[in-house]
Amino acid sequence: MKTYLVTGGAGFIGANFIHYMLNKYSDIKIINLDKLTYAGNLENLKDVETNSNYTFACGDICDKELAEKLFVDNDIDYVVNFAAESHVDRSIKEPEIFVKTNVLGTVNILNVAKNSWEIPGGFKEGKKFMQVSTDEVYGSLGDTGFFLETIPLDPHSPYSSSKTGADLMVKAYYDTYKMPVNTTRCSNNYGPYQFPEKLIPLLINNCLNHKNLPVYGDGMNIRDWLYVEDHCKAIDMVINGGILGEVYNIGGHNERANIQIVKTIISYLNENVDKEITEKLISYVEDRLGHDKRYGIDPTKIKEELGWYPETTFEVGIKKTIKWNLDNKEWMDNITSGEYQNYYNNMYQNK
Repeated sequence: MKTYLVTGGAGFIGANFIHYMLNKYSDIKIINLDKLTYAGNLENLKDVETNSNYTFACGDICDKELAEKLFVDNDIDYVVNFAAESHVDRSIKEPEIFVKTNVLGTVNILNVAKNSWEIPGGFKEGKKFMQVSTDEVYGSLGDTGFFLETIPLDPHSPYSSSKTGADLMVKAYYDTYKMPVNTTRCSNNYGPYQFPEKLIPLLINNCLNHKNLPVYGDGMNIRDWLYVEDHCKAIDMVINGGILGEVYNIGGHNERANIQIVKTIISYLNENVDKEITEKLISYVEDRLGHDKRYGIDPTKIKEELGWYPETTFEVGIKKTIKWNLDNKEWMDNITSGEYQNYYNNMYQNK
């Protein structure tokens, strides 16, 4: 039975990954290490908390003693490192927090894994450190072209700079120690369990509450959108088949300007939920500092080497996401009220 240490597993992508893996495999064990900061929500994992193959550990990836204990107590085969401060706006206000978690936390887990897996002449068979990163490390594109794994890294925000630092440390552990690692860099994810400070759930929630829909600048910033389940499938494929030391881009080939996203959500909700939801809710706000104009990923490498492709078109994925938010209104209400933060206490501490 393979054992996965998933850091940041109570967050959006991490929780979806845990659901995906436990649905796909019956012969794996998952340990979820999460600090439960503002975006970590154990309600995302209600469906699996009684699964005997799943364990939750509350803690910080910067905590060396805790990480060492997890490796001593468990024969960990794979580390999947999702744990990160991930919101660009927050990083502009508090960059030091992003450096601590995203860089120093990654190095701490890397080091503990290295010490646990290293044997004379190399590393134990079947071990891998999986760094889950972002296309934002590449910087910004012009009107044409796509991010390739080979282009120079050129981050602009404190968030993307901290992720770049972490990626380069993972690379250094491969180059220096030949530690078994892979890095994936994905485009913008969307889907179930996404914290409502992010664009798509924010828009859905604001629409349903007839609140203004804030749009940065002229709304023409372009992002490549990837349905989160397709991302989870790609990570699984890289863990099992990725060439050691390699980076794999994961993109949806679903480029959309932000204003298109806004109008798509308004249109669906207007037609299916509430005629009061119209484009009158759109409110253009001052552009974000250092706002990258366009991201677009070329996923040719992962398609050719591992056979991955994005199965979910944006048209299908956005409808699934809106429906999930409509069907899980209690989840959204708990998030926006802050009630979700009491869930850990109710489930674990008060027992």
